[in-house]
Amino acid sequence: MKRNALLGAVVLLAVTSASEAAADGGPGPLGVTTVAAATAQTARVGALFTAAGAGAGGLAGEHFCTASVVHSPHRDLIATAAHCLGRADELVFVPGYRDGKAPYGSWRVARVFLPDGWAQGQDEDSDVAFAVLDERDGKGVEDVVGGNRFVTRTTTGATAVTVTGYPNALEVPVRCTNRPTAHNSTQQRIDCPDLTGGTSGSPWVNGDGEVVGVLGGHEQGGATADTSYSVVLGAEAAELYRDAASDP
Repeated sequence: MKRNALLGAVVLLAVTSASEAAADGGPGPLGVTTVAAATAQTARVGALFTAAGAGAGGLAGEHFCTASVVHSPHRDLIATAAHCLGRADELVFVPGYRDGKAPYGSWRVARVFLPDGWAQGQDEDSDVAFAVLDERDGKGVEDVVGGNRFVTRTTTGATAVTVTGYPNALEVPVRCTNRPTAHNSTQQRIDCPDLTGGTSGSPWVNGDGEVVGVLGGHEQGGATADTSYSVVLGAEAAELYRDAASDP
């Protein structure tokens, strides 16, 4: 679990919207974490809640991880870290969550897909997972907010990526753009400040709108708030995506 750094997270609220606009564009500034503006892209990222927490008089203060909508044939799929889904509670995904509100509704997690490496031994090299969501009013979540493509076997650091997630200490998402580097052959890392507890599961999205990483992996995402990790998405992640995407 990433270290919770409340002070650093609160300081983010003072960061200018100009910095956010520049980071949102991709090229820069690199390595700067800001409060994320409400856009079509950030609407695809949401906070995870337990159903009990989501129903206990409101959403504020109850989220514990991040997930994002990824494209699938049934338009009902989210990606996150495996360690975010390894609990018995009924879970709810709230895309575009902000300040206690669910602008695109709350979506119940119907089925969870964990890789064998995580299910059998919590292998940090398998810390990626998917969940199928129930429909709302006859629509899948992707019909409402869109979804990014989930892509495996990309070259670490080929392009900068933008990480968007929900620190436990904030009721708004934050985001940071930087170029990942290799930690080892199975893990990649990114240097972005203030990605604290709750950002596990955050998507790493490149300039082509592709999810090429999911915050987690080594030390369940990192022992400090300034360096975060993701599994290098390879054959196991590709097979898991195919299984989850073909779920009827």
